[in-house]
Amino acid sequence: QVQLVESGGGLVQAGGSLRLSCAASGRTFSSYAMGWFRQAPGKEREFIAAINWSGGNTYYADSVKGRFSISRDNAKNTVYLQMNSLKPEDTAVYYCAADQRRSWALSRDIAEYDIWGQGTQVTVSS
Repeated sequence: QVQLVESGGGLVQAGGSLRLSCAASGRTFSSYAMGWFRQAPGKEREFIAAINWSGGNTYYADSVKGRFSISRDNAKNTVYLQMNSLKPEDTAVYYCAADQRRSWALSRDIAEYDIWGQGTQVTVSS
């Protein structure tokens, strides 16, 4: 069973940057589409970005387009989320997730992802 472990969260001032990492165990990471989601207190989990198996295609939520960038290194079994120009409203727990069934997919639907990490907290101060 694949496991996902996020890291890289922390406290940053508005306008700053962070890079989140999501390390996957298992030999089949390169066959999964991957996504990043976030959940702020009292709010539903929301889609942030997705990347297909090869990294050749990506998809972003409008709220982060132009500021965040998703990428992956299949040799390292890791997917990244580079976050620039951070805003206080970006404060949330960030989760990575794997879609094992559809390597080509760029889904924003939480139900399409079947493996989730434990999350990493990102706090942006004003």
